[in-house]
Amino acid sequence: MKRSTASTHLTERLAALSETLRLRICRLLEAHELTVGEVAKVAQLPQSTVSRHLKVLSDAGFLQRRADGTATYYRLVLDDIDPAGRQLWQTISAQLAGDVGVEDDSRRVKAVLAERSTDSVSFFGRVAGEWDAVRQALFGGEFTARGLLGFLPPDWVVADLGCGTGNGAELIAPYVKEVIAVDQSRPMLDAAKKRMVGVSNVRFVDGPIEALPLEDASVDATMALMVLHHVVEPGEAMGEMRRVIRPGGTALIVDMFEHHRGEYKHTMGHRHLGFSAAGMKGLMTGAGFADVRVLPLRMEAESKGPGLFVATGRVGKSGKWTVDSGNEG
Repeated sequence: MKRSTASTHLTERLAALSETLRLRICRLLEAHELTVGEVAKVAQLPQSTVSRHLKVLSDAGFLQRRADGTATYYRLVLDDIDPAGRQLWQTISAQLAGDVGVEDDSRRVKAVLAERSTDSVSFFGRVAGEWDAVRQALFGGEFTARGLLGFLPPDWVVADLGCGTGNGAELIAPYVKEVIAVDQSRPMLDAAKKRMVGVSNVRFVDGPIEALPLEDASVDATMALMVLHHVVEPGEAMGEMRRVIRPGGTALIVDMFEHHRGEYKHTMGHRHLGFSAAGMKGLMTGAGFADVRVLPLRMEAESKGPGLFVATGRVGKSGKWTVDSGNEG
Protein backbone atom coordinates (compact mmCIF):
# COMPACT_ATOMS: atom_id res chain seq x y z
CA MET A 1 0.00 0.00 0.00
CA LYS A 2 1.41 3.38 -0.99
CA ARG A 3 1.74 6.16 1.53
CA SER A 4 -0.21 9.35 0.89
CA THR A 5 1.57 12.44 -0.40
CA ALA A 6 0.82 14.20 2.88
CA SER A 7 2.39 11.45 5.02
CA THR A 8 5.41 11.28 2.72
CA HIS A 9 5.91 15.03 3.06
CA LEU A 10 5.58 14.82 6.86
CA THR A 11 8.14 12.01 7.01
CA GLU A 12 10.60 14.06 4.95
CA ARG A 13 10.14 17.06 7.22
CA LEU A 14 10.60 15.02 10.38
CA ALA A 15 13.77 13.55 8.88
CA ALA A 16 15.02 17.05 8.00
CA LEU A 17 14.59 18.14 11.62
CA SER A 18 16.01 14.95 13.14
CA GLU A 19 19.61 16.22 13.29
CA THR A 20 20.65 18.45 16.22
CA LEU A 21 22.84 20.53 13.93
CA ARG A 22 19.94 21.21 11.58
CA LEU A 23 17.81 22.34 14.51
CA ARG A 24 20.57 24.76 15.53
CA ILE A 25 20.82 26.02 11.94
CA CYS A 26 17.07 26.63 11.81
CA ARG A 27 17.19 28.58 15.07
CA LEU A 28 20.03 30.71 13.70
CA LEU A 29 18.32 31.35 10.39
CA GLU A 30 15.02 32.21 12.04
CA ALA A 31 16.83 35.10 13.73
CA HIS A 32 19.36 36.07 11.02
CA GLU A 33 19.85 35.85 7.26
CA LEU A 34 23.27 34.22 6.81
CA THR A 35 25.50 32.89 4.05
CA VAL A 36 26.83 29.33 3.97
CA GLY A 37 30.23 30.57 5.17
CA GLU A 38 28.72 32.48 8.06
CA VAL A 39 26.68 29.48 9.19
CA ALA A 40 29.84 27.36 8.95
CA LYS A 41 31.73 29.79 11.20
CA VAL A 42 29.00 29.73 13.82
CA ALA A 43 28.64 25.95 13.68
CA GLN A 44 32.44 25.49 13.44
CA LEU A 45 32.10 22.99 10.61
CA PRO A 46 33.38 22.80 7.01
CA GLN A 47 31.28 24.69 4.46
CA SER A 48 30.68 21.48 2.51
CA THR A 49 29.06 19.87 5.55
CA VAL A 50 26.92 22.93 6.23
CA SER A 51 25.89 23.12 2.56
CA ARG A 52 24.53 19.58 2.70
CA HIS A 53 22.44 20.37 5.77
CA LEU A 54 21.15 23.59 4.22
CA LYS A 55 20.06 21.67 1.11
CA VAL A 56 18.12 19.16 3.21
CA LEU A 57 16.33 21.95 5.06
CA SER A 58 15.65 23.86 1.84
CA ASP A 59 14.29 20.79 0.08
CA ALA A 60 11.97 20.19 3.03
CA GLY A 61 10.59 23.71 2.66
CA PHE A 62 12.01 25.26 5.82
CA LEU A 63 14.51 27.69 4.27
CA GLN A 64 14.41 30.41 1.63
CA ARG A 65 17.44 31.34 -0.49
CA ARG A 66 18.37 34.78 -1.81
CA ALA A 67 21.25 35.52 -4.18
CA ASP A 68 23.24 38.72 -3.75
CA GLY A 69 26.11 38.89 -6.23
CA THR A 70 28.25 35.83 -5.66
CA ALA A 71 26.78 35.16 -2.20
CA THR A 72 23.69 33.14 -1.35
CA TYR A 73 21.81 34.02 1.82
CA TYR A 74 19.55 31.63 3.73
CA ARG A 75 16.67 32.49 6.05
CA LEU A 76 13.87 30.69 7.84
CA VAL A 77 10.77 32.84 7.35
CA LEU A 78 7.74 31.52 9.21
CA ASP A 79 5.25 33.21 6.87
CA ASP A 80 6.82 31.42 3.89
CA ILE A 81 6.32 27.94 5.40
CA ASP A 82 2.95 26.26 4.90
CA PRO A 83 0.78 26.01 8.05
CA ALA A 84 1.59 22.35 8.78
CA GLY A 85 5.33 22.89 8.44
CA ARG A 86 5.16 26.11 10.46
CA GLN A 87 3.34 24.35 13.29
CA LEU A 88 5.89 21.51 13.26
CA TRP A 89 8.84 23.88 13.48
CA GLN A 90 7.28 26.04 16.20
CA THR A 91 6.56 22.96 18.30
CA ILE A 92 10.14 21.72 18.01
CA SER A 93 11.70 25.18 18.38
CA ALA A 94 9.96 25.71 21.72
CA GLN A 95 11.83 22.70 23.11
CA LEU A 96 15.21 24.24 22.28
CA ALA A 97 14.92 27.27 24.57
CA GLY A 98 17.81 27.38 27.00
CA ASP A 99 19.83 24.68 25.22
CA VAL A 100 23.51 25.45 25.86
CA GLY A 101 24.48 24.64 22.26
CA VAL A 102 21.94 27.09 20.93
CA GLU A 103 23.12 29.74 23.42
CA ASP A 104 26.71 29.24 22.23
CA ASP A 105 25.54 29.77 18.65
CA SER A 106 23.73 32.96 19.64
CA ARG A 107 26.91 34.37 21.17
CA ARG A 108 29.11 33.30 18.26
CA VAL A 109 26.82 34.74 15.57
CA LYS A 110 27.32 38.22 17.03
CA ALA A 111 31.01 38.02 16.15
CA VAL A 112 30.19 36.74 12.67
CA LEU A 113 27.77 39.59 12.06
CA ALA A 114 30.31 42.08 13.38
CA GLU A 115 32.80 40.77 10.81
CA ARG A 116 30.20 41.25 8.10
CA SER A 117 29.69 44.89 9.07
CA THR A 118 33.43 45.47 8.89
CA ASP A 119 33.50 43.97 5.40
CA SER A 120 30.50 45.95 4.19
CA VAL A 121 30.80 47.54 0.75
CA SER A 122 28.98 50.61 2.04
CA PHE A 123 31.12 53.71 2.42
CA PHE A 124 31.16 53.66 6.21
CA GLY A 125 31.74 49.94 6.41
CA ARG A 126 34.55 50.11 3.86
CA VAL A 127 36.34 52.97 5.61
CA ALA A 128 35.93 51.41 9.05
CA GLY A 129 37.21 48.07 7.80
CA GLU A 130 40.22 49.60 6.10
CA TRP A 131 41.06 51.70 9.16
CA ASP A 132 40.93 48.69 11.49
CA ALA A 133 43.15 46.74 9.09
CA VAL A 134 45.65 49.59 8.85
CA ARG A 135 45.83 49.97 12.63
CA GLN A 136 46.33 46.24 13.11
CA ALA A 137 49.05 46.13 10.45
CA LEU A 138 50.89 49.05 12.07
CA PHE A 139 50.41 48.29 15.75
CA GLY A 140 49.09 44.72 16.13
CA GLY A 141 45.74 43.61 17.48
CA GLU A 142 46.32 43.92 21.23
CA PHE A 143 47.31 47.52 21.83
CA THR A 144 43.80 48.74 22.69
CA ALA A 145 43.24 46.14 25.43
CA ARG A 146 46.77 46.56 26.77
CA GLY A 147 46.47 50.34 26.77
CA LEU A 148 43.27 50.17 28.83
CA LEU A 149 45.23 48.41 31.59
CA GLY A 150 46.57 51.86 32.38
CA PHE A 151 43.31 52.40 34.28
CA LEU A 152 44.62 50.02 37.00
CA PRO A 153 45.70 51.85 40.19
CA PRO A 154 49.51 51.77 40.25
CA ASP A 155 49.62 51.06 44.00
CA TRP A 156 47.56 47.88 43.80
CA VAL A 157 48.72 44.42 44.89
CA VAL A 158 47.00 41.80 42.73
CA ALA A 159 46.84 38.05 43.35
CA ASP A 160 46.73 35.96 40.15
CA LEU A 161 45.09 32.75 41.39
CA GLY A 162 45.83 29.60 39.46
CA CYS A 163 48.33 31.64 37.47
CA GLY A 164 49.35 28.76 35.19
CA THR A 165 52.20 29.78 32.91
CA GLY A 166 51.79 33.42 33.93
CA ASN A 167 50.14 35.07 30.94
CA GLY A 168 47.81 37.13 33.15
CA ALA A 169 50.49 38.11 35.62
CA GLU A 170 52.80 39.15 32.77
CA LEU A 171 50.05 41.31 31.29
CA ILE A 172 49.26 43.37 34.38
CA ALA A 173 52.67 43.47 36.09
CA PRO A 174 53.80 46.71 34.36
CA TYR A 175 50.73 48.55 35.66
CA VAL A 176 50.56 47.63 39.37
CA LYS A 177 52.79 47.63 42.44
CA GLU A 178 53.00 43.84 42.84
CA VAL A 179 51.54 40.64 41.42
CA ILE A 180 51.38 37.53 43.59
CA ALA A 181 51.25 34.55 41.23
CA VAL A 182 49.67 31.56 43.01
CA ASP A 183 49.42 28.01 41.70
CA GLN A 184 49.50 24.55 43.28
CA SER A 185 51.31 23.05 40.28
CA ARG A 186 55.09 23.33 40.57
CA PRO A 187 55.63 22.79 36.81
CA MET A 188 53.22 25.66 36.09
CA LEU A 189 55.00 27.94 38.55
CA ASP A 190 58.36 27.02 37.04
CA ALA A 191 57.04 27.87 33.57
CA ALA A 192 55.70 31.20 34.86
CA LYS A 193 59.06 32.03 36.43
CA LYS A 194 60.85 31.35 33.15
CA ARG A 195 58.34 33.50 31.33
CA MET A 196 58.95 36.46 33.64
CA VAL A 197 62.68 36.40 34.12
CA GLY A 198 63.71 39.96 34.89
CA VAL A 199 60.26 41.08 36.03
CA SER A 200 60.92 42.32 39.55
CA ASN A 201 57.40 42.90 40.91
CA VAL A 202 56.01 39.37 40.55
CA ARG A 203 56.15 37.05 43.56
CA PHE A 204 55.48 33.32 43.13
CA VAL A 205 53.59 31.31 45.75
CA ASP A 206 52.82 27.58 45.82
CA GLY A 207 49.31 26.81 47.04
CA PRO A 208 45.72 25.85 46.14
CA ILE A 209 43.01 28.40 45.45
CA GLU A 210 40.76 26.76 48.07
CA ALA A 211 43.33 27.40 50.85
CA LEU A 212 45.38 30.41 49.79
CA PRO A 213 48.71 30.86 51.61
CA LEU A 214 48.04 34.61 51.89
CA GLU A 215 47.19 36.83 54.85
CA ASP A 216 43.70 38.18 55.44
CA ALA A 217 43.02 41.48 53.60
CA SER A 218 46.49 41.45 52.03
CA VAL A 219 45.69 42.25 48.36
CA ASP A 220 43.66 44.85 46.51
CA ALA A 221 42.35 42.49 43.88
CA THR A 222 42.27 38.84 42.87
CA MET A 223 41.90 37.43 39.40
CA ALA A 224 41.10 33.86 38.41
CA LEU A 225 41.42 33.36 34.67
CA MET A 226 39.98 30.07 33.40
CA VAL A 227 40.59 28.40 36.75
CA LEU A 228 37.29 27.95 38.59
CA HIS A 229 36.04 25.08 36.41
CA HIS A 230 39.01 23.04 37.70
CA VAL A 231 38.07 23.57 41.38
CA VAL A 232 36.08 20.86 43.17
CA GLU A 233 34.30 23.35 45.46
CA PRO A 234 34.09 26.76 43.76
CA GLY A 235 32.33 28.22 46.80
CA GLU A 236 35.42 27.55 48.95
CA ALA A 237 37.64 29.27 46.40
CA MET A 238 35.30 32.25 46.34
CA GLY A 239 35.41 32.48 50.12
CA GLU A 240 39.20 32.52 50.03
CA MET A 241 39.18 35.33 47.48
CA ARG A 242 36.89 37.32 49.73
CA ARG A 243 39.15 36.67 52.73
CA VAL A 244 42.38 37.94 51.18
CA ILE A 245 40.95 41.09 49.53
CA ARG A 246 41.18 44.39 51.37
CA PRO A 247 38.07 46.52 51.99
CA GLY A 248 37.20 48.31 48.76
CA GLY A 249 38.99 45.71 46.65
CA THR A 250 37.77 43.66 43.70
CA ALA A 251 37.59 40.06 42.52
CA LEU A 252 37.63 39.26 38.79
CA ILE A 253 36.83 35.88 37.28
CA VAL A 254 36.95 34.80 33.64
CA ASP A 255 35.45 31.41 32.86
CA MET A 256 33.13 29.46 30.58
CA PHE A 257 29.38 29.63 30.41
CA GLU A 258 27.56 26.32 30.87
CA HIS A 259 28.20 23.96 27.98
CA HIS A 260 27.67 20.34 26.98
CA ARG A 261 31.21 19.29 26.08
CA GLY A 262 31.54 16.45 28.55
CA GLU A 263 34.81 15.28 27.03
CA TYR A 264 36.54 18.25 28.71
CA LYS A 265 36.29 16.40 32.03
CA HIS A 266 38.34 13.53 30.62
CA THR A 267 40.76 15.34 28.30
CA MET A 268 41.51 18.43 30.41
CA GLY A 269 40.48 17.55 33.94
CA HIS A 270 37.56 19.99 34.17
CA ARG A 271 35.43 19.54 37.28
CA HIS A 272 32.55 21.68 36.02
CA LEU A 273 31.09 22.17 32.55
CA GLY A 274 31.03 25.93 32.93
CA PHE A 275 28.74 28.12 35.02
CA SER A 276 25.48 29.93 34.43
CA ALA A 277 25.36 33.69 35.01
CA ALA A 278 22.90 33.17 37.87
CA GLY A 279 25.06 30.43 39.39
CA MET A 280 28.19 32.58 39.27
CA LYS A 281 26.40 35.51 40.82
CA GLY A 282 25.12 33.22 43.57
CA LEU A 283 28.64 31.99 44.33
CA MET A 284 30.01 35.53 44.59
CA THR A 285 27.20 37.00 46.65
CA GLY A 286 27.26 33.93 48.86
CA ALA A 287 30.93 34.63 49.61
CA GLY A 288 30.11 38.22 50.60
CA PHE A 289 30.88 40.17 47.44
CA ALA A 290 28.74 43.18 46.53
CA ASP A 291 28.00 44.87 43.18
CA VAL A 292 28.39 41.55 41.37
CA ARG A 293 28.27 41.68 37.57
CA VAL A 294 28.43 38.77 35.11
CA LEU A 295 28.98 39.89 31.53
CA PRO A 296 29.51 37.81 28.37
CA LEU A 297 32.78 38.29 26.53
CA ARG A 298 32.51 38.76 22.79
CA MET A 299 33.45 35.55 21.03
CA GLU A 300 35.92 35.58 18.19
CA ALA A 301 34.46 34.09 15.03
CA GLU A 302 37.28 31.53 14.74
CA SER A 303 37.25 30.43 18.39
CA LYS A 304 36.29 26.81 18.98
CA GLY A 305 35.52 26.78 22.72
CA PRO A 306 32.35 27.60 24.67
CA GLY A 307 31.29 31.17 25.37
CA LEU A 308 33.16 33.06 28.08
CA PHE A 309 32.11 35.56 30.73
CA VAL A 310 33.83 38.02 33.05
CA ALA A 311 32.46 38.30 36.58
CA THR A 312 33.41 41.00 39.06
CA GLY A 313 32.53 41.62 42.69
CA ARG A 314 33.56 44.21 45.26
CA VAL A 315 34.44 44.00 48.95
CA GLY A 316 32.67 46.75 50.89
CA LYS A 317 34.87 49.53 52.22
CA SER A 318 33.94 48.56 55.76
CA GLY A 319 35.19 45.06 55.10
CA LYS A 320 31.87 43.67 56.32
CA TRP A 321 29.61 41.45 54.27
CA THR A 322 26.97 43.34 52.34
CA VAL A 323 23.82 42.22 50.58
CA ASP A 324 24.10 42.73 46.86
CA SER A 325 21.10 44.44 45.30
CA GLY A 326 22.59 45.05 41.86
CA ASN A 327 21.32 43.59 38.64
CA GLU A 328 22.92 40.63 36.98
CA GLY A 329 24.72 41.44 33.76
